[in-house]
This record gives sequence, structure tokens and C-alpha cells, in this order.
Amino acid sequence: MSEFPETRDSLLVQVQDPANRDAWDLFARIYRPAIVRIAMARGLQHADAQDLSQQVLMAVARAIGTWEKHDESTRFRHWLSRITKNAIINALTRRPKDQAVGGSSIEELLREVVDRDQATTAFLANQLRRELYLQAAEMIKEEFRPDSWQAFELSVTGELTIEEVAGQLRKSVGAIYTARSRIMFRLREVIAELGE
Repeated sequence: MSEFPETRDSLLVQVQDPANRDAWDLFARIYRPAIVRIAMARGLQHADAQDLSQQVLMAVARAIGTWEKHDESTRFRHWLSRITKNAIINALTRRPKDQAVGGSSIEELLREVVDRDQATTAFLANQLRRELYLQAAEMIKEEFRPDSWQAFELSVTGELTIEEVAGQLRKSVGAIYTARSRIMFRLREVIAELGE
């Protein structure tokens, strides 16, 4: 079952200090957008999704001091994923007192919560990977020439073949492969630094 990627141990140590604003800012920049998108995809309005992301980050802030890595099988991502899933499930299943329940049995409601939980786990992992990519791309884009970046973007979307990208940019096929490989290598480095 896919979960959040690993968060760097050094970042975990830093966020355990509530006075370390830089660490918390980085932590929030990585996780908040993914939590908001997930909550909106699960049916919450933007303002409610923002509130939910704040609740998750506050829950992490309250409990991070007690989280401890016992061995290699203890994963921070599992703990964070559980907090996030619980917050989303609570928000989705919360009903106003005056709302009619209808003819649903309790078993149907419980099955619905379990289904949401599995879908939320998969969606969380996907959105976090997307957010890490966007953060890394923003950080490294200026390291490359604009035509190299364009070659990378056009070649990874899958809409054009490498030959079509080369023709469109008036470059050799080898130049497109080289630009793409260099940028992908750098992206992997930065994503690893961010926590995967």
C-alpha cells in the first residue's frame, strides 16, 4: 500500500523544535498543497480543505515530539498518512445534526468509510509525488538553459516522440536525450533532498 514518501531524518529532527520556523515552513510547503488537493478531490470545498490541512499540520506539531523512529521499519510517512486519512475521513463523515440519514444501514456507511480510506491512501501518495516534483522543478529550472528545459518538458509529457521534439526545437535527437537525462538526474537528486 503506497503512503507518503520518507521525510528526511534531519527535517524530522528540526520540526521537533517548535521554534525552528524554517523547518516548519519547508514541511508545510511540501505537505500542505497535497493535503488541500486531496481533500478537495474527496469533496471538500477549498476553504474547508485549507482548514483541514491546518488541522493536520497542527496535529503533527502537537504530536511530533513523541514520534520516535525505533528501527528501519518505523516510518514517519505511515504516521503522517494515518493522521491525514483520519482527518479527511472525519471531515467527510461529519454530518449536520438536522440532516436526514435516509435508509442507509450502518454496514453500508462503514463500507463507504473503508472504501474512502483506501482511495485516500492512494490519492495521498500520488499527490505528494506530484508536489515533490513541482517543488523540485521550481528549484532547479534556473540551472538549465530555457531550450533544454523546453526539450525536457516536451519529451516527458508523452504527447510527442523524441524525434518530433527534436524537429520542433531544431535539435538533434541526441541533444534532446542529453537534456532530458541531465534534468531528470538533477530532479531525482533534489527530490531525494526534499524527502523521498
